[in-house]
Amino acid sequence: MFTNISFAYSWVLYFLLIIPLLIVWYFWYGKKKQSAISYSSIKILENAPSTIRIRLRHLPFLLRMIALAALIIALARPQNFTAGHNISAEGIDISIVLDISGSMLAEDFKPNRLEAAKKVIDNFIQGRTNDRIGLVIFSREAFTQCPLTIDYSVLRNLLSDIKTGMIENGTAIGNGIANGINRLKDSDAKSKVLILLTDGVNNAGEVDPVSAAEIAASFGIRIYTIGVGTRGEAPYPEQTLLGIRYQMVPVEIDEAILKKIAELTGGEYFRATNNKTLQDIYERIDKMEKTKIEITSFRNAQELFAPWLLIGFSLILLELLASKTILRKLP
Repeated sequence: MFTNISFAYSWVLYFLLIIPLLIVWYFWYGKKKQSAISYSSIKILENAPSTIRIRLRHLPFLLRMIALAALIIALARPQNFTAGHNISAEGIDISIVLDISGSMLAEDFKPNRLEAAKKVIDNFIQGRTNDRIGLVIFSREAFTQCPLTIDYSVLRNLLSDIKTGMIENGTAIGNGIANGINRLKDSDAKSKVLILLTDGVNNAGEVDPVSAAEIAASFGIRIYTIGVGTRGEAPYPEQTLLGIRYQMVPVEIDEAILKKIAELTGGEYFRATNNKTLQDIYERIDKMEKTKIEITSFRNAQELFAPWLLIGFSLILLELLASKTILRKLP
């Protein structure tokens, strides 16, 4: 009955200790009380049958004690609290810009740079909850593989479909950034992020990478740039008449430009030289760009004194009616 119940004035409940004292006094005083009319003997009434009125002679006092207990509980103000919390999430819009040029087939990453990047990006997507994420791919040109969405299952499926050769070969870093900006510029999110991954030097496209970065900064878009490739040379597979043959090709990443892009937009540049460092980079970005979640706790109090007041006054009325009618005593 009192589960999850608290009392605003719990000290009032100490008055319940008066009730046992009143009960003791009632029976002790009843024995000591002298009758208003004296009889020489009541032996003649010893065998008289016991009536209901006699059996209920203590009922008014019992009703009075229960009523008193109910009124004391009401005065203590019983309350039932329902607790909860409101959650408000400040989402982040993220545009992932991925280089799919032919050089991404180099196998200094396992199985190659592109597949390693796809796996790490897939893990990154799975780790997000409230953020809209879009996917842009580029080579000589750039296009949107998936617009901003929170349907991560669709996004992951489109990511898995990516392969080299979808676009004419080349490395248009500026075009890739520009396409990613188009996905984010009209966003009303508190934080807008572009993650650029490439393994080469800008050699195609109409948009200069630094100019694209300046445009991104004007829209409040932060760019994290990732250069992918080992240092020195990397094995690159080539299809020949005799099958696949490998040749060592130099790894050329324009780190100066990538650093400049990150610096202009308040982002950061990272260099990934193997699968482990690439995974670590995305985990680091994931921690830096976490959705802000605010939790506001609340407690609603429901006052429960009214039923106890009703019980108390109802029992007092019932006690008065009984003591003045069917259970009335002679003075």
